[in-house]
Amino acid sequence: MATSGGAGVTVPVARARDLVLAFGATKVVETSTFEIPSGGVTAVIGPNGSGKSTLLGAMVGLVETASGSLEVLGTAPQRARRRISYVLQSTEVAPGNPITVLDTVRMGRYPGLGLLGRRSRVDDERVAESMELLDIAHLARRHLTELSGGQRQRVFVAQGIAQDHDALLLDEPLVGLDLVSARTIDAIIHSARDRGASVVITTHDLDEARAADHVVLMSGRVVASGPPEQVCTRRNLEIAYGLGALHPSGDFLDDHAHEPHAH
Repeated sequence: MATSGGAGVTVPVARARDLVLAFGATKVVETSTFEIPSGGVTAVIGPNGSGKSTLLGAMVGLVETASGSLEVLGTAPQRARRRISYVLQSTEVAPGNPITVLDTVRMGRYPGLGLLGRRSRVDDERVAESMELLDIAHLARRHLTELSGGQRQRVFVAQGIAQDHDALLLDEPLVGLDLVSARTIDAIIHSARDRGASVVITTHDLDEARAADHVVLMSGRVVASGPPEQVCTRRNLEIAYGLGALHPSGDFLDDHAHEPHAH
């Protein structure tokens, strides 16, 4: 859990005021004010193209703010980057790339290595622990190209866990995964508090959002932010997804929202 300069004083993972995010002249996130609290799991939900991935990109300093302000862990996103692990929805692996699972997870320790780049016992312990948590230790010598999509996603989440971090950002971590991989990663997400870290995930899964500690609902702007029971109301979901997108039970009628996507 992140703390500020004052002992024991926690700072939010993110705090935005009148934030606007854009690519060139195209606004992706309209004026939004919200806060993502420290500790536990925050789910960022919304339809395709709503700005979820763009928001995560801004939090790690990859997307500049067009106007307004965004603080991450009490400072500018670019300065907070070393304290954040960021795992993309999918990472391309070049055919024939000889990198192994162990090598990939070890990369999570690179930001903290000294000038000589030598791993310490602590580095090796963190890597081993991360691989055990994601149940990939038996795959250590396998090449990434030999793995299934679910196994590969577990490798990249293990890399993120191995890195020293106060916040773990996961973009659609459960989309298209086999049941074992999805359950393994889901368990890691919801044990974050025990490890002293905050987790922010983007998801289309309403059940996942309702199981989170905090929810940010987006639709080209932040429609609502707060506890799941306050955000995941039928009215808010209809504003974000449209009147025809919900079943009377509150679940989605269309399947397209659950498919992999890019913003």
